[in-house]
Amino acid sequence: MCISLLTTRGPSVALDSDTDDSASRLAQPCSVAGLKGRGTQQFGLSRNNMVTTSLWVAGTIGALKALVFVCDIITYPVYYMLHRPREKLNMSQRVKARQVESDDGSITIRSLQRPGKVHVTVVREGVDTLQRFLHFVVGIYGDKNCLGTRQILSEDDELQPSGRVFKKYTMGDYKWKSFRMLDEEAASFGRGLRILGQEPLMNVAIFAETRAEWMVAAHGCFKQNIPLVTLYATLGEEAIAHGLNETEASIVITTHNLLPNFKKILPLAPKVKILIYMEDQLKETDTSGFKEGVHIVSFSQVIKDGRPAPIAEVAPKAEDTAIIMYTSGSTGTPKGVILTHKNMITTMKAFSDAVDIFDDDVFMGFLPLAHVFELLTECVCLVYGVSIGYSTPLTMMDTSSKIKKGSSGDATVLKPTLLTSVPLILDRIRKGVNDKVSKSSGLQRELFRFAYEYRRAWARRGFNTPLVNKLVFGKTRQLLGGRIRLVLCGGAPLAQDTHEFIKVCLCVDLTPGYGLTETCSAATVLDRYDMSTGRVGNPTTVTDVRLVDWAEGNYTVKDKPYPRGEVIIGGEHVSPGYYKLPDRANEDFVRAEGRHWFKSGDIAELHPDGVLTIIDRKKDLVKLQLGEYVSLGKVEMELKTSPLVENVCVYGDSSKEYTVALVVPSAGPLAELAAAEGIPTLSFEQLCERPDVERAVLRELQDHARRSKLEKFEIPEAIKLCSEVWSPDMGLVTAAFKLRRKMIQDRYQHEINRMYAS
Repeated sequence: MCISLLTTRGPSVALDSDTDDSASRLAQPCSVAGLKGRGTQQFGLSRNNMVTTSLWVAGTIGALKALVFVCDIITYPVYYMLHRPREKLNMSQRVKARQVESDDGSITIRSLQRPGKVHVTVVREGVDTLQRFLHFVVGIYGDKNCLGTRQILSEDDELQPSGRVFKKYTMGDYKWKSFRMLDEEAASFGRGLRILGQEPLMNVAIFAETRAEWMVAAHGCFKQNIPLVTLYATLGEEAIAHGLNETEASIVITTHNLLPNFKKILPLAPKVKILIYMEDQLKETDTSGFKEGVHIVSFSQVIKDGRPAPIAEVAPKAEDTAIIMYTSGSTGTPKGVILTHKNMITTMKAFSDAVDIFDDDVFMGFLPLAHVFELLTECVCLVYGVSIGYSTPLTMMDTSSKIKKGSSGDATVLKPTLLTSVPLILDRIRKGVNDKVSKSSGLQRELFRFAYEYRRAWARRGFNTPLVNKLVFGKTRQLLGGRIRLVLCGGAPLAQDTHEFIKVCLCVDLTPGYGLTETCSAATVLDRYDMSTGRVGNPTTVTDVRLVDWAEGNYTVKDKPYPRGEVIIGGEHVSPGYYKLPDRANEDFVRAEGRHWFKSGDIAELHPDGVLTIIDRKKDLVKLQLGEYVSLGKVEMELKTSPLVENVCVYGDSSKEYTVALVVPSAGPLAELAAAEGIPTLSFEQLCERPDVERAVLRELQDHARRSKLEKFEIPEAIKLCSEVWSPDMGLVTAAFKLRRKMIQDRYQHEINRMYAS
């Protein structure tokens, strides 16, 4: 644990990417070190030199391990006293939920954790709506920094090595609104909406990127008991029009960047009469060319008009609708999920119990606020007095695509301690770090691997390794500003390997959770003391979780060694249902034992300590011709751990004996594999079109699948390499980057037919 001798900067240099021209470090590909067919010639070394170098590296690492071993023996008693590993292990392994009910086909469990100080205070103070919530936090924190926006000083042309010219930002510091300013601007905005003709209980829609004005607008609506219809900024025009028409919203709040979309949307949404746009820092907004009769007004003007207006707040009731949240939907038309003030406050209390947050923390917000997970996390930050600085993937880091060379990204300036993430982003960070390491020298690679295994081994025993954290992983931590201590992850299953890698390399607490929009994002959260990986945690303090037999998938609560079944979630955070879809609501929601329950469609196994692991999904289950059931999501999760895979969608035809896969490959590893196969240097798109590259990738993925212990019938027999990176604006993945299988199938049906025909 001492590692006082690890003073080399080798691994840190390997992780420094100042010379990269990638759009973002978050999206960097991983190398395919170890692919078959490699020769020593590509490294410009003779076989004798390679052997000599390998022996030197092995000797150096061996000597280092011996010295570290001696150092560990000497320092062990000190570290044992300081880190108290036995206490940590006991807390990690303790039982976290108990069984409260069972029968032949179900088990119900409930958290053993007691409500925390914030939870108790919120109940005692009668905070049961988001209107009262804001008054409550403003009364505590007043003039403390609340919402921060990075200032854009200029936008300049920057010549790239390729000869192309990109627009880049020169940016300044963060400019802050205090808690009191948030309250005043929200109140003025709410009154401004009333002046424009908006009445309480009538819906207002927001179609905007994540930024401080989003929160101002939301709380302005809550103060006037106006339900807020949230639409993802990445939804297509027809999906947006569907949400606007279904909710009959006459006012839409949007941004300078998204306003032009309404030239096509307005003819499809005849009830929209007013557009409110959040201004750009540098450019004037063009409001010409829109549908006649639609009034367009700036966000700041609505606040200005509402500031002096003598209009009182309209206090909502706990059961009133706060938000109609349109899910991006992995299948079909987006559904509007009704979330009441009680739903929102209940989840906020649950999250406050689940994590350790302090008033000197700084949160970086960049995930969509139209996603309930991000919105509720930011509410928890507000109740703790945490400052929230906003960012975007285009400006987050020093090498992000909109940051001018030599300028600092948002994370470097803000230095956050908290953030939320989705698994895809963490997967990309993992692949990016691996890519840096694989391209470094042999000694640097071995030092990094030694440090990684060293830190992981001691962490599993309950120890920290502060010197290794600083000397080896310091550069990795600087990716996100250098102060990150807690990452909250949701939106999709997190691979166990990625979970462990991020904890080790970023030296953070990574807390995954599980929930759905229909449960206001709450169901389970990994306990703060739980040192395990790959699990989604135990029920929150406000949740009952029930596992129910699913005979078709052969999952039962009597399975050994762990009970398994469909997850049914109950509590006051469960949505009343879908907006104007009573039949669908009756399918998915159940009222029983005086509680509201939601049938998730997810399959979990229950461990003896009361913690769940999501292992399957009913909608992802396909029965092949010979009767075998294949969990598409399970196969995809294993294939995505291959460095060759950026994204993958597995498809199974019930009339066939095998599955096939659509693969978005990682550009760097694909080029390395092609070179190893003797294929000439070509563009990424050209490589994806070559049958010989396709066959080589298929062989590698099949080998990887076998190493991952997938069954023979689960392993794809054919693949198609897709050069398009699947993004939410293409409609192929949701805003949380979940696959939209039907849309992917429709887009690639010809290729699917080809794969099965071959």
